[in-house]
Amino acid sequence: MPTATPPASGAPGRREDLLQLLRTGAGPRSIASLAEEMAVHPNTIRFHLDVLVRAGRVEQVIGDTTGPGRPPVLFQASRRMDPTGPTNYRLLANILSNYLAASAEDPISTAVTLGRSWAPSLVDGRQRRALPKSQEVTALTDILADLGFRPEPPTRRRSTDIRLRHCPFHDLVQTHGDTICALHLGLMQGALESMSGSVTVDRLDPFVEPDLCVAHLAPATTAGGAHGARRRHARGS
Repeated sequence: MPTATPPASGAPGRREDLLQLLRTGAGPRSIASLAEEMAVHPNTIRFHLDVLVRAGRVEQVIGDTTGPGRPPVLFQASRRMDPTGPTNYRLLANILSNYLAASAEDPISTAVTLGRSWAPSLVDGRQRRALPKSQEVTALTDILADLGFRPEPPTRRRSTDIRLRHCPFHDLVQTHGDTICALHLGLMQGALESMSGSVTVDRLDPFVEPDLCVAHLAPATTAGGAHGARRRHARGS
């Protein structure tokens, strides 16, 4: 029997070789047959198969039994797209941004509306009830953190704004700043509306500094709506 090979030694390459072997084979394979063909220890094959099964790239099947005892556990490549493969959501976002800017009669208002309509899906069920203003703002800050905005919550000295230290769509802002910022404004407004709605984001000032955007809070009755997103052409924007 071949000696055991440490799984960490050439692991990604060997794992891909194993997957290719399963893809080109005539049917499901056992660990023993795979180990023999690849000239490695069965434990090495078992390790890589466990990783591939968890990733959804390989699946277990029960083989036919020809005698007493348990039927053999076999493995075959999953016949579906690899969910862990390369993605290009930036391209999709760019296409949609271009379409919105070129096709909507009022791209900024449309972007705010889109953000508001999508925002409820970001709000946890426990937050969909009447909350004190401070808890609403905390919940919004948590949502913004999850989205990658690196928010700084209000303080005693600046109690009416949330500072955003990162834009997760910074590259799109270079070409579609008005609509992307309006979309973010709508997300914040919609998230707060999904709670008790006593406070809103009145406006969003992008790039007041090269590394800072500011979301201004206000009572919901004075919301600025689609006109609250103002593009500032600061350095780096």
